[in-house]
Amino acid sequence: MAELPPTHGPASRAAALATAYISHRHGSPGHGWVLRDVRRARREDIDGIGHKYHLEFVLEDIFEKDSTVNCTAEVLYHLGNEKSAPDVQFTIEGELENTDEAHNAFYNRIQSLKKELEAENIPDSYGNVPPEMQPIRALAWAASGYVIWQNSTENTKYQLAQIKHVKQVKRTDEYLEFDYVILLHENVSQEIIPWQMTVLWHPQHGIEVTQNSCQPKHALD
Repeated sequence: MAELPPTHGPASRAAALATAYISHRHGSPGHGWVLRDVRRARREDIDGIGHKYHLEFVLEDIFEKDSTVNCTAEVLYHLGNEKSAPDVQFTIEGELENTDEAHNAFYNRIQSLKKELEAENIPDSYGNVPPEMQPIRALAWAASGYVIWQNSTENTKYQLAQIKHVKQVKRTDEYLEFDYVILLHENVSQEIIPWQMTVLWHPQHGIEVTQNSCQPKHALD
């Protein structure tokens, strides 16, 4: 197993992918995670299977920069099979903060709207996010973690850049549903990629991305 500098390109890409995966699994309208720094990285070459990265890193909450957690993860990229999502195993040290109260407040606020929520350009061109849109952005952050995980390879590093458009979809059950068009930034190629995703959320059941698809570039206009 080869020790890598924590700032090494492939190591930082693998840590960013692990962060996206953790955000998808543990993110919510009250929580989102970004990579603060990589403490240690090693790469294992598994014959005929692929490259496995062993990582130790620190995440910080997108809402509270002082709120951090230590994580370890293993990320396996499958050799010659870029259609297959990487395998990610992770461990979070300690307990995550309880956000039930914030979740219920957001859920009740959306349920009580007279008209379905609709918004665009979050954050705006100055980087501002209205406070009432923070949970909508955090939900997109978590859902985009699923899209990033499913579409990542050893040579990519995606991050949510902006919500281009979001519209709430009326439902007859207890779930909230949102249709998003997001912009993903791919750091290696510097491409901005429009992506559509339909997201379900319920305080008791978490987040589910029911459909997602890459959009044509003219969706940027």
